[in-house]
Amino acid sequence: MPNFSGVWNLKDQVQAIAAGRWTGVTTFELYAWGGNSRGQLADGTAVTKSSPVQVAGSLDWQQVSGGGTHALATKTNGTLWAWGYGTRGQLGDNTNVNKSSPIQIGALTNWSQVSAGNLHSAAVKADGTLWAWGLNSNGQLGQSDVVSRSSPVQIGALTNWSQVAASKGNGQTSAVKTDGTLWAWGDNYFGALGDNTVVTKSSPVQIGALTDWSQVEAGSNFMAAVKTNGTLWAWGGNSNGQVGDNTTVRRSSPVQIGALTDWAQVSAGGTHASAVKTNGTIWSWGYNVVGQLGDGTIVDRSSPVQIGALTNWSQVSANSFHSTSVKTDGTLWAWGNNNEGQLGDSTSVNKSSPVQIGALTDWSQVSAGDNFNVAILQGITN
Repeated sequence: MPNFSGVWNLKDQVQAIAAGRWTGVTTFELYAWGGNSRGQLADGTAVTKSSPVQVAGSLDWQQVSGGGTHALATKTNGTLWAWGYGTRGQLGDNTNVNKSSPIQIGALTNWSQVSAGNLHSAAVKADGTLWAWGLNSNGQLGQSDVVSRSSPVQIGALTNWSQVAASKGNGQTSAVKTDGTLWAWGDNYFGALGDNTVVTKSSPVQIGALTDWSQVEAGSNFMAAVKTNGTLWAWGGNSNGQVGDNTTVRRSSPVQIGALTDWAQVSAGGTHASAVKTNGTIWSWGYNVVGQLGDGTIVDRSSPVQIGALTNWSQVSANSFHSTSVKTDGTLWAWGNNNEGQLGDSTSVNKSSPVQIGALTDWSQVSAGDNFNVAILQGITN
């Protein structure tokens, strides 16, 4: 029986409940690991870490997003926080200065979802408004101009935005509205906006006329999305098969990946993607030079390949050359490039198949940055 004090993991919580001695409150701790040259680990240093380290302070983190070399997070009280590389204003604190510890962005308490891109950021508020900040060289802030911003600016006046994704590459943003419509803006050289053109857009344009989109992710010059019917779609640059349609042909409008209707969540990395199905299996496709697909090879794949045979994967996050994932048992896993310890296994050796990070079983969410990761660990305080 555990000592019923301090911070508990979920196993201890179950034991405490069984003993009739649980009076605790759920906590959400923030951890980070990997490259840290720009302070992206939020531990007040610039020292690389090859295993997860807790970000000191609050126990009320709600959602995290790793970008190029900066990160964003929301807390359960609706506040917005940022840290890491800030020279393009991507932190949103009205400066262009790097920060090695979390700083609050403004004083508002109604932020609900954030997405850190390569050099810009985007977020949705609880009132359904859409915001962006940082580099704007390709109109990725959606302001009908190319002027960068160092603090959040609202995109239009609509209040029906539900989810946003800032790209991990040259500067696109995509979003889904509550009515199920899909929108995108920014750089369009590779057709990454999906509007059947290669013309850059500095304000949101609707992608097709369908109203059944549920989630979208923006990689580097390509995008991937899931519809409410469980189908999987992608478009944009495809030189490494990252669109997943069994070709390497550039696509300037969404193409369906296979015919299955059991896709649950997708994540677009640099030039690869990973996705989880409703049956708990995990799949990857695209560029694989350092094993970032996780299939035990370094061979590119132009259509989804299953990673192992397990059926207990719940969430995946891909970035430039690595991926991270959480299982339904709360364990944390990673694979791909490990030159700065971003796989979290206390080594700097690349892995072409998933390796478990530590032994904890309480991870609730993970997000892969370019060469680092941020994650939330769920616990209980008494």
